[in-house]
Amino acid sequence: MQTTLRAGEDIESHLLFDRSSALDIAAFVVAGVNLSPGDAIPSDGDPRIERALAGFLFTCGPDHIRHPELVDGRVDGHYPLHGSLAGTPVSRSEMSVAGDRCSADIELDLACGGRAAVKRLWQIDEATRSVTLADRIINIGTSAFAPMMMYHINIAGRLLADETRIESASVDGGSLAWRFGEGESAHFCRPAVARDGQLSEVALTAISGLQGRTLRVRFRTDTLPYLQMWRCQRGGANVISIEPASHRLAKRPELTAGGELPLLEPGQSRDYALAFAVA
Repeated sequence: MQTTLRAGEDIESHLLFDRSSALDIAAFVVAGVNLSPGDAIPSDGDPRIERALAGFLFTCGPDHIRHPELVDGRVDGHYPLHGSLAGTPVSRSEMSVAGDRCSADIELDLACGGRAAVKRLWQIDEATRSVTLADRIINIGTSAFAPMMMYHINIAGRLLADETRIESASVDGGSLAWRFGEGESAHFCRPAVARDGQLSEVALTAISGLQGRTLRVRFRTDTLPYLQMWRCQRGGANVISIEPASHRLAKRPELTAGGELPLLEPGQSRDYALAFAVA
């Protein structure tokens, strides 16, 4: 599924949605340039995630968001890399006649034995010239589970230059070089600072491959209270990711001990939202 939007009088953009993977975004093309990293990504040995990571946005969760860990209370069985949602086909999707709304329903089995539904709505906000996403995670199983979500927004490193910066109230001093950290790969996870009510913002500025334009991402901090970022320039990989996350960077037993994995009971739901734009 594909839709077209205008981010300004001189910028035409295209979104390609992946119905075989939760209606994530396989490609985001701005002024003829695809921001997605494509094959310039590292391999973690999971074909499902390799396909998702090659696109512009994929969704981690709703049962796990990082590298595999043992399922709670078991000696065998693991939560998969980045959770169970990526690679799950949609059961229903619908595009509005005007092409400004795209919705989907997804149902999936969780690694812990539970079952969840995702009601997903993509919209184009003409007033802000941004793409918005609203997700509702519903427990449709018979047992409780701890919801975890992270949105992996992936940008091709080849489009960035030395002058490209990460700008956000969530980073020290409000600005950071995009090649943060040391070595070929680095990441961080920090509390997301909300400047506008419940919304936090992070921007990649002066993107040379987009004629100096800026990518801005905003997200709700009540259910996505952390900003995680990752970059990898190793071998043939060249990618940087903006990753609004529901939980800090810690192992599940530590999060459980800290009371940071509250359960979603059968029939209960939780909402998540973000928006992005290039200008």
